[in-house]
Amino acid sequence: QAQLVESGGGLVQAGGSLRLSCATSDGTFSSNAMGWFRQAPGNEREFVAVISWSGGGTYYADSVKCRFTISRDNAKNTVYLQMNNLNPEDTAGYYCAGVRTPNTFTIAPAEYGYWGQGTQVTVSS
Repeated sequence: QAQLVESGGGLVQAGGSLRLSCATSDGTFSSNAMGWFRQAPGNEREFVAVISWSGGGTYYADSVKCRFTISRDNAKNTVYLQMNNLNPEDTAGYYCAGVRTPNTFTIAPAEYGYWGQGTQVTVSS
């Protein structure tokens, strides 16, 4: 059973930064694209960023592309989301997810078959 565990969330002031980490099962997602999504209570799940299995390709939601950076270290089986210049609209639970099919690059939530439990990010004004 594949497992993903997010960490690094917390409370931060507007304009601050956080780095989220997603620890994955050893080698399980070495050939899978990995993504970050976020969801606030009462809202729909929102795509944030995705990175290809090799780390050579990335794609971001327009709302975060100039502020967030996704990266991965396959040797450590870990995916990161560096978040800079945070604002209150970024407040949400952040979820790491793995694409179900190896070597598939997508932003569609339905294509992600593995999800972490989430880590809360709260940005105060």
